[in-house]
Amino acid sequence: MAHSVASPSFTARGPIVEPGVKNEAYGSGVSWAAVFAGASVAAALSLILLALGTGVGLSAVSPWSNASASASRIGMGAIVWLICVEIASSAMGGYLAGRLRTKWVNLHTDEVYFRDTAHGLVVWAVGIVITVAFLASAATSMVGGSAEPGAAAKDPNEYFIDALLRSNPPNPERNDASVRGEIGRTFARTLAQGEAAAADQTYLAQLVAARAGVSQSEAGQRVSEVLTQARQAADTARKAVAHSLFWMFIALLIGAFCASYAATIGGRQRDHVIA
Repeated sequence: MAHSVASPSFTARGPIVEPGVKNEAYGSGVSWAAVFAGASVAAALSLILLALGTGVGLSAVSPWSNASASASRIGMGAIVWLICVEIASSAMGGYLAGRLRTKWVNLHTDEVYFRDTAHGLVVWAVGIVITVAFLASAATSMVGGSAEPGAAAKDPNEYFIDALLRSNPPNPERNDASVRGEIGRTFARTLAQGEAAAADQTYLAQLVAARAGVSQSEAGQRVSEVLTQARQAADTARKAVAHSLFWMFIALLIGAFCASYAATIGGRQRDHVIA
């Protein structure tokens, strides 16, 4: 129900301002206290629901075959849960900001509606920043606490390097640190360029033949197969990241809409409260 806007009275000297009515120019269009209150609640609710979803997801994963849900079902469940988290947390934060904001007097109904929508959008943005900052800080603390002093960063291509240097019979006492580092750098360059240079592939085959004790032709075939597997793994990881970012964009967009709309609902209920 829209409020009627009182028309000011005019005299020969200009408009008459009623006593006790605060001029809009002296009031802020943003109730920051309500915004930060709503954003804090939205961030806290997001973290709680993310923790719940992570616990449910980990309980559905098992190292034993046929004892856990498939990767596709877990991935789809994570996407649905992320959207639900955004809807619930953003709507709650936006609604609280609308109910807790300062009441604006002598404003047109359309202006009040715009301000409420803007408050919900600001609550969503601030809540996202708080949530991301907390998650980043927590991840940094866990990684820093679990890492050993002086430990080198793990190379994602270590498995493929192991596959290249496997010997028959195995020799666990052999130290291949320098060779492994050289192969790792070659792998990284090859994956970045998308195709291995002929000279690099030949050199890798020579290293494998010398270290693994196999023939040159067998080493070349092994290098070709392992490089193909590494490229497939990198492409699969790239597609998974792109897919996750796409759905994250959809979830955040839905959250922004829910926060803005819920703020208008809270604002209307705030203005209709009779003292």
